[in-house]
Amino acid sequence: MCGIVGVLGNHEVSPLILDALKRLEYRGYDSAGIATVNRGHLDRRRAVGKLINLSDVMVHDALPGRSGIGHTRWATHGTPTVENAHPHQAGRVAVVHNGIIENFRALRDELAASGAQFSSETDTETIVHLTSRHLEQGMTPVQAARATLKRLEGAFALAFLFAGEDDLMIGARRGSPLAIGHGEGEMFLGSDAIALAPMTDRITYLEDGDCAVLTRAGAQIFDAQDRQTNRRIQRINVDAARVDKSGHRHFMAKEMAEQPAILQAALEQYSTPQGVELPDGLEFARADRLIMVACGTAFYACQVAKYWFEKYAGLSVELDIASEFRYRDPVLGPDNLALFVS
Repeated sequence: MCGIVGVLGNHEVSPLILDALKRLEYRGYDSAGIATVNRGHLDRRRAVGKLINLSDVMVHDALPGRSGIGHTRWATHGTPTVENAHPHQAGRVAVVHNGIIENFRALRDELAASGAQFSSETDTETIVHLTSRHLEQGMTPVQAARATLKRLEGAFALAFLFAGEDDLMIGARRGSPLAIGHGEGEMFLGSDAIALAPMTDRITYLEDGDCAVLTRAGAQIFDAQDRQTNRRIQRINVDAARVDKSGHRHFMAKEMAEQPAILQAALEQYSTPQGVELPDGLEFARADRLIMVACGTAFYACQVAKYWFEKYAGLSVELDIASEFRYRDPVLGPDNLALFVS
C-alpha cells in the first residue's frame, strides 16, 4: 500500500517529508517523490527505487519550501518509472494518491479531447488534469478540488498542493485511510499515525467521504454531503507508533522473527483460564461457511487460516482476492460469515 505525507510547516519540509516516508517503508514501494511550494512556485523531485535515490536527487537538486507533499508508490497503473512516480503535476496543482480511480479511462479520454497532454500511464494523472481544468475555469483551489472529487469513482486517499498557495493543503479520503496531524502553527497529513509520530501526537482520523482543507491555523472538514463537521482529535502514543527494523536487514525478516510473539499476543487477547472467549455475537457453530477476503500477504495468511478453521472449527472456508470480490456477485447466505483481512 502506498504512503502519503503532507506538511504545512515552519521550516523546510523536504527533509521532514523524506524522514516520514522512511517510516512508511514497511508498506513496500517501488518509487517515491516530493512536491513543494516555495514562494508560490510549485516544484517536485521523483526517483525510482529506494528512498536513498530520492535523497540523492535532492542533494544535487534541492527542493526548498515550507509546504509539501510526499509519496511512496507501489505500481498499479504503469510500470515503476520516474514519469509514473508521484506526485503528479499539471498546471498549478500537484497530487499524491493512494488507491485506484476506476473511471480514469473515461476521464482521461474526456480530458485528452479538450487538449490535456498526459506524460504518465497512471490513473492519478487524470486527477491533476481535471483539477487544473477547473482552476482554468475560474474556480478557487478548494472549489476545484471538491469539483474533482465529485467526478472520481473508486477508492482513494488524496493530498492536493497548489502553486501560489503556501498556506493551503487539501486532503480527501474514500476507502483508503488518511489522518490529519495537529501542530503548533503547523499541520500535517499522513496515511497513518506512524508517518506523523515524530512531528505530532495529536491526530484526527478522517472518515469515509471526508474532505479536509488545511492551513497552518487548523483544518476545516467536510463530510460526504459537503456539510462542515468536526472529527475528534486524539492523542497517540508516539513510541508505540514508531516502526523500525529492530536490527534486521529488512521488514520481512523482522516480521518472520516476530511471528511467535505476535501469535502469542493475538491468542492472549481471547484466552481465559476457562478456554477461548470470542467477541460477542461471533458464533462459529451457527455458521455454515466462512468467506475470507484479503490481498497480497494477508491472502497468504488466510490460506494458512483456512486449514485451521477447517481442522479445529469444522467450518467450510472459501478464500477470495479482495480486488476480485469487490466486482463479482458472490452467492451469500444468511448463515455465512465473512472475515476481511488487511
